[in-house]
Amino acid sequence: MPKSEKLEFQTEVSQLLKLMINSVYSEKEVFVRELVSNASDACDKLRYLATTKEKLIQDDPDLKIRIQINKKENSISFIDNGIGMNKKDLIDNLGTIARSGTAQFIKEMSESKNKDLSLIGQFGVGFYSAFMVATETQVTTRKAGENKIWIWKSDGESNFTIEETEDLNVLESNRGTKIDLTLSKESKDYLDKIKIEDIIRRYSDHISIPIFVTDGSEKKDDTLEPVNSASAIWTRAKNKITKEQYKEFYNHVGQMFDDPWMISHYKAEGKIEYTVLNFIPSTKPFDLYDPARENRLKLYVKKVFITDNCPELIPPYLRFLRGIIDSEDLPLNISREMLQNNPVVTKIRNALVKRTISDLKKKLTTDRQSYEEFWNNFGPVLKEGIYEDFERKDSLLEIALFKNLKSNKLISLDEYIETMPKKQKSIYFITGDSYENIVNSPIIEGYKSRDINVLILDDPVDSFWTSSTQSFKEKDFKSVTRGADDLESMDGKKKDEKDKKEDKSADPLIILLKEKLKDKVKDVRTSSRLTDSPACLVSDESAMDPQLEKILQQHNQLNQGVSLKIMEINPNHNLIKKLTKMSKSKDSLGKVEDVALLLYEQSRIVEGDKPSDPIAFSKKLIETLTASVDS
Repeated sequence: MPKSEKLEFQTEVSQLLKLMINSVYSEKEVFVRELVSNASDACDKLRYLATTKEKLIQDDPDLKIRIQINKKENSISFIDNGIGMNKKDLIDNLGTIARSGTAQFIKEMSESKNKDLSLIGQFGVGFYSAFMVATETQVTTRKAGENKIWIWKSDGESNFTIEETEDLNVLESNRGTKIDLTLSKESKDYLDKIKIEDIIRRYSDHISIPIFVTDGSEKKDDTLEPVNSASAIWTRAKNKITKEQYKEFYNHVGQMFDDPWMISHYKAEGKIEYTVLNFIPSTKPFDLYDPARENRLKLYVKKVFITDNCPELIPPYLRFLRGIIDSEDLPLNISREMLQNNPVVTKIRNALVKRTISDLKKKLTTDRQSYEEFWNNFGPVLKEGIYEDFERKDSLLEIALFKNLKSNKLISLDEYIETMPKKQKSIYFITGDSYENIVNSPIIEGYKSRDINVLILDDPVDSFWTSSTQSFKEKDFKSVTRGADDLESMDGKKKDEKDKKEDKSADPLIILLKEKLKDKVKDVRTSSRLTDSPACLVSDESAMDPQLEKILQQHNQLNQGVSLKIMEINPNHNLIKKLTKMSKSKDSLGKVEDVALLLYEQSRIVEGDKPSDPIAFSKKLIETLTASVDS
């Protein structure tokens, strides 16, 4: 008889199990949904493999799920004849969690007062919900095409056991999985057949695999009927699907447990036929910013599940979509390689993207408040498409919303253009790491004083798309942090001789600053963008966006060093006027140079950078303050 092998759970699994076992979560019935969902996935995977390996299914072709209630044994079992598992699968699937963000999720759930443990399905670990109701869980399984039958067992503590069994009668089929739950005293109400059937109708009616429930009361001659409708929900007429049924399918297929923000259900007919049932979540998925940027759309062919990882189906910037695409034109035996550069897939992708953008544009027009909620969740992701998808760049810009200088409300580019002064030719924007820092930046003082709106772009992605996007509807994008400002041209008046003379008055100071700061700045010049501050730092017109430069530097992706900035001074500021006067006296040049260094470092700090030499800056500041006090 094969020996039982004891293995330790991965740390995250142990933490998750503690949450399950000690949970006071009121809706523990979620375990039924999760185990049925896993059984359905196992059947779908087998059905797909059988398209090329018919032997796997031919001796038991009718896929089904059975829930068996045993009141005498105080147990409930979930049985499927799907793909099954081998020893490696058991360890990988039930002993470890290899899903990004799971550790953070466990941390948040542990610290949260209102634990929404139903979210575990989002991480592909719904199996562990069984421990909310079970004192012991046993998994008996045999992988399709393999001979060995394995038994996995755990009480939800720190370890589990795996052993091989030679008893061929432990499974009803020559493949599949049986999960036996020994119920706790508090969970005996799940031995009620009617209760289980009700849960299935509410949560799993959409599942295309028939689900049967038995409790031993059935007669041998009885013909069992499935509890669920066992038909693919996307094949039904929209007027035959309730709001609740849509939601439950969304929860199942998307592994999301909120309400869908938007539902898109339609059938495309013509040269290419396919059905779409997609959802946009109302909350951010935990893995939205996973570096892999994988989509969560499932591809079916003639109602047969093919894959849930088809990057050719949608671009990464639409990865928040959840749902299915069911094609009538792809072959059932289509491979991963065949999906690449497949003309049918390409046409579906193009049509899907176009339809999604169109639906979002309609939502923006008809329900602005709701759309803004969507944008707050997914706007940064959608903006990735502005620099990744050249063909649809303008369409994406049309549905984009932006923070701005003049209003607390989000505005579109069309709304920005409508309110532009006649003399304004460009769409002004500024990038940064936080809204609060940006709106208080000296660089936008001149725009504030002239009541000129500026788009406030504080998402990291903004630095990328603005660097590759020149215009929108014949209006150029212009960064207020790069190049010379054009504010004087909007003042509506020509400079008189007095103004020109005042501009020249700072020349001696500028010459001195250029010499003193020659290793720190590219140039020194006067500026009309400053009203309250004495100085600021801006980038050259041809230079990289300063925020983009900062991001690349943080990720060690700059091939060359950080570019030198241009220092702009405000000739009307009292400090600059005094320094200008002092620069004409040889006796005061030392003080002017000291203040010049402090001005430069202060300008760096204001823009969110550290002083170039913190120690030297600190010493110089103390020396200058001391001299000021002494005088």
